[in-house]
Amino acid sequence: MIPAVSSQLLMLGVLYALLAFGLLVLCLATRWPVWVKGLGIVAVSGFYLLAQHTFTGVSGWPSVDRLPPKFVFLSAVFDEPVPAKGHDGAIFLWVHPVADGKLLDMPRAYRLAYQKDLRGILEDGLKKARDGNAQMGSATPKRGPAGSSWLRPAGNEDLEIRLSDVPRAQLPEK
Repeated sequence: MIPAVSSQLLMLGVLYALLAFGLLVLCLATRWPVWVKGLGIVAVSGFYLLAQHTFTGVSGWPSVDRLPPKFVFLSAVFDEPVPAKGHDGAIFLWVHPVADGKLLDMPRAYRLAYQKDLRGILEDGLKKARDGNAQMGSATPKRGPAGSSWLRPAGNEDLEIRLSDVPRAQLPEK
């Protein structure tokens, strides 16, 4: 059985192949001007690239979107920077979004820029999670220069990430 996301990507590829075949038939069977045929080819190719770029987040690639404000920290992987090779490094973070004390959706992978202090925070969280203390995370905007927030890009560079132990559930009295 093919997973749902893989089958959706397969279906997207098949649909674009059929669309490209239809465009090929139209280009060969009609007497449209060459510029119209070229415009159709460029448009179909551009839409395919745009859809492929859009669906990479669906297929499991880490998102570069902003972290949710509250989340359960699941895991992290650290990709060390190598300045000699021009590699900036990254931190891959797996979280489960939380709202109103309830888990939302499915866990999601995020890609953050490598920061040494953030690595320390996340490594401590990983150690505590291995010891059986689930970690609750929060991502709050850092205080920075004044101005319209909608003019700044929606990245994770300007977030302050904190981890704390999830409170243990209290059992009701007998």
